[in-house]
Amino acid sequence: MRPHVELIDEKDLIWHVAELPHGVGAARQRHLNYCEEKGEASLSVEFTSDWSRPAGCHAAQTEWFVLEGELTLGEQAMTKDDYFMAPAGVLTPALHVKAGTRVLLFREFGDWGFTPASQSEREGELVVMRASQMAWFDITDPHNGSPMDFSRGGTPVPGLSIKLLYHNKQTGFYTRLIRAKADWVEHPLAHHPCYEEAYCLDGSFEYNYGSMWPGTYFFRPAGVRHGDFKSGPTGTTWLLRCDGRLVDWYTEGARVEMQGKALNWGPEYPGTEPPVLLQPTRSRSIGPMKDPAYQ
Repeated sequence: MRPHVELIDEKDLIWHVAELPHGVGAARQRHLNYCEEKGEASLSVEFTSDWSRPAGCHAAQTEWFVLEGELTLGEQAMTKDDYFMAPAGVLTPALHVKAGTRVLLFREFGDWGFTPASQSEREGELVVMRASQMAWFDITDPHNGSPMDFSRGGTPVPGLSIKLLYHNKQTGFYTRLIRAKADWVEHPLAHHPCYEEAYCLDGSFEYNYGSMWPGTYFFRPAGVRHGDFKSGPTGTTWLLRCDGRLVDWYTEGARVEMQGKALNWGPEYPGTEPPVLLQPTRSRSIGPMKDPAYQ
């Protein structure tokens, strides 16, 4: 039960105590998206003191992306734009985090549970990537392992490039950085057979749900149409995740409407108001949609 969030500015959200059991130190988190059934979550975490935790195993597939600051994973120092993914039940080395460090933390297929351990409960590999040392490649380039499935749908307008941080080729699940060039435009609305979520890291962006800038975020369930994209004068960069291979299916002239016969409201009933279309979670800095029917 992941709610449709489209869209929010993380600065509008309240802080919670961070869900990092067996850690020593202080940290807090903002809930970008939270599944109250399984404990799956997308979180913005800030460490307000030095913090540490021993080696152990997560109950969920767990991903960390460093926004700023510094941490040490085992013997590996990690700084801005570094990333790691620990599969559930696979040993994660001891962590040491410096005060002031901020990370995006994602939990998938489980909750915040963590068991200190000296060996893994199951086989698996920890993934560590350093995005600052990776080259961008065109999103349509099959030789670099593009996670998109072009055999089932359209090809995006040229101007998008990616850095692939994690890709499960069996399920299609992936995490990547994606960059749109300056003034990149793609007008049709699109929908996908997988969920799609993104956190804006840099630049600006406009689309049918509103405007994005650094710190804004969306989580869009499978099948929800979105589009009329336009990046800003310096382009834009997001961290983006999907739970399967992404396919673009396009729609022109998209529209939703309410139907039904008004019984006791309308022009002939002074003081009444019409119903409103369903809308996803939005935070106050984002404001209302320009046209809620265009989706």
